[in-house]
Parts: sequence; structure tokens; C-alpha cells
Amino acid sequence: MSFAVPDSVRPIRDAVQAFMTERVEPAEALLHEAGPEAASLLRELQAQAKKEGLWALGHPRELGGGGLPFLDYVYVNEVQGRSEFGQLALGTFTLQDSLMLRLHASPEQRERFLAPLVQAEIWPSFAMTEPNVSSSDPTQLQTTAVLDGDEWVINGHKWFTTGADRAAYTTVMCRTETDVAPHLAFSMILVPTDTPGYTIVRDTPVLGIDGGHCEVRYSDVRVPASNLLGPRGQGFVIAQQRLGPGRIFHCMRWLGQAQRAFDLMCRRLHERSAFGRPLADKQLMRQHVFDSYTEIQSARLLTLSAAEAIDRGEQARVEIGVAKVAGARMLHNVIDRAIQVYGAAGLTPDTPLDRMYRHARAGRVYDGPDEVHIDSVGRRILGEYAAGGNWEFGLR
Repeated sequence: MSFAVPDSVRPIRDAVQAFMTERVEPAEALLHEAGPEAASLLRELQAQAKKEGLWALGHPRELGGGGLPFLDYVYVNEVQGRSEFGQLALGTFTLQDSLMLRLHASPEQRERFLAPLVQAEIWPSFAMTEPNVSSSDPTQLQTTAVLDGDEWVINGHKWFTTGADRAAYTTVMCRTETDVAPHLAFSMILVPTDTPGYTIVRDTPVLGIDGGHCEVRYSDVRVPASNLLGPRGQGFVIAQQRLGPGRIFHCMRWLGQAQRAFDLMCRRLHERSAFGRPLADKQLMRQHVFDSYTEIQSARLLTLSAAEAIDRGEQARVEIGVAKVAGARMLHNVIDRAIQVYGAAGLTPDTPLDRMYRHARAGRVYDGPDEVHIDSVGRRILGEYAAGGNWEFGLR
């Protein structure tokens, strides 16, 4: 395995990087406004991406995407991740949901949701987390769905349903079974967001940022029985298949965010001086560069390793868990150092760092808090030794 960007990927990676730095990043201030002008600009960026062959590069070709393998997609997604708007402009924000529908959707569901999803004609959302419930233990989830004739009747309370305020539908994880093992009690149901009883309570701010993370109540929401996604009782299986690749997608994009913060930090060290010398001459500032380089490169190699394992057809739960924890910590640390180098300016919206920092902190919580992944990885590795084996890194 070579860690250099493959020659076959370099042209598309360079094109994506140019798209990000020349068009998406300069548009961030307006895109943050989230009004009609911002929506129009986003649609224009999406049209440009489609025209230039940069659209949905990680989606399978049969769905209308670029068909990049996971490993190749790391090299592209890490530059796309420089901006939070990259995945929106380049059509990859639907990838987790598209892969989930590809695996489990009925022909009718595929026609209704999958094709328009890949083209960003509709937006998806996913509802698993619930307030006042430790959702890192999803067996505690309380939202229920009861079959009444040929309809599911859903009642419950979800939050952090990202994008629900603009989504055409929400994939809802519900308790549908009784008298079974906890991990066989849940199912996934597709709920159009215009269904009566589906009520958005609020956009829940995350560290002061309104990002479409919606709180939603389900009050006697009725949808056809055919809206069941996959078999009954397989909600955990489907959720894991969705969340596993999703965690790697986060890790890929975090590399782009870290690269951007690293660039800002290093340039600032050359631009500013204190006590008669450039900041770049200060040994403690060079320590920031060293530590950031070490953490970025380590997280990058962990992400590449996990992507390679997925391409081999493995579940890669250890690799994914480690990459997710290390990547989230790395991103937080690198942005924190960049803010320190900028001083007071780093705390203001004059640079993208203040917003990046808040997003980075959230990364240690969503898609499973660090503690859950750490425990799971430790348990799996120790299980190898309990069974009389060991963990040989070079053979995995």
C-alpha cells in the first residue's frame, strides 16, 4: 500500500481542491446566511459540479455517482472537507442514506427516494437519537411503531435529526417488536416529513450554531406498511451499516478541516512578529507545528487503513472506531492550536477557525461518543487474546 495520492486519483482530487478553494470557500460568508440568495448560490455550485464531472464522486456508478472506492475516496474527501459546504456543493451529503437505501430499499422505495436523492433533488434525514435517553445505548430508545392494518402508527420524540427542516423524508428507528432480544426489537421506517403528526419543534443550536439539527415529535404518525425499510427487527443491523461508513466519511472530511487550520496556522506564524522576531522563529510555536503535523498524519494513516479494510469487504469495526476517536481529537487539537497562534483574532468570525472549532468539539459526541468507541475497540482486541490469539498489526 502506498500512502501517496495515486496517479489515477490525482486529477480528480486536484479538480475538487480547486473547486473548493476557488469557489466554495470564498462563498462561505453568503452560504452561512441560509436565505434565498444562499440557496440560489448553492444550487449554482451544484450545477457547476455536475457539469464538471465532480458530482457525487463517492456514490456507486449505478446510482449516478462517480463510483470511487473507499480508499480512493479518502484522497478526494479530505480536500472536499475543507469547508462544511463541500459535501453540499459536490453532492456527497446524501451518501450514507443512498448506500442504506441501495442495500435495503424495495423497488418502490428506490424509485421514490433513491434516484432523486443522488441528484440532490430531495434531501434525506435520519432519526435515531432521543432526548433524555442515553442514545449511545440504543436499546433504550422509546419511539414506537405499531402496525394497524396496513399502516404503521408512530409515536415518539427524536432530536438531532439533521436536515429535517428541508428533508423530503426521515428514516426513523422505532421499537416495533416485543418479547424479543433488545437488538431485535427495532426497525427502520421511512416517514415523509409532510405526514400529519410529524412536527418539528425546533432547530437545536449546537454550541451556538443553527445547523438544521432538528427536534421532532411523532404524534400518531401514519405511514403505509410498505414504508418499512428492510426486514422487521433489523433496525440495528441497518443502523450499523449506515453509521460505520458514515464515521469514515467524517474522518475524511476532518482531514480537510485540519489541513485548512494547519495552513492558516503556518501562514500566520510567518505573517506575525512579536518581540522583534517572526512567530515562526519561536520554539514553542514550532512545537505547535510539530504536534499538529504528527496528529494529522497519524489520523490520516488510520483513516486510509480503515478505508482499505472496507474495500476488502471487512466490517473494520476496530479500524473505524480508532479512526473516529483519533480523528475527532486531532481536529479539535489542531484547530485549537491555530486559534492560539491567531490570538484574539482566532476567537472572532474574521477567520473560519471559530466556527470550525465548535464543529470539531461536536465530533467527539455524534455518531457515538468517544467513550463508546474506546470501550468497543478495547473489548474486541482483548477478546482476541481471551480466545488464545493475539493482535498482529502487520497482518491486519
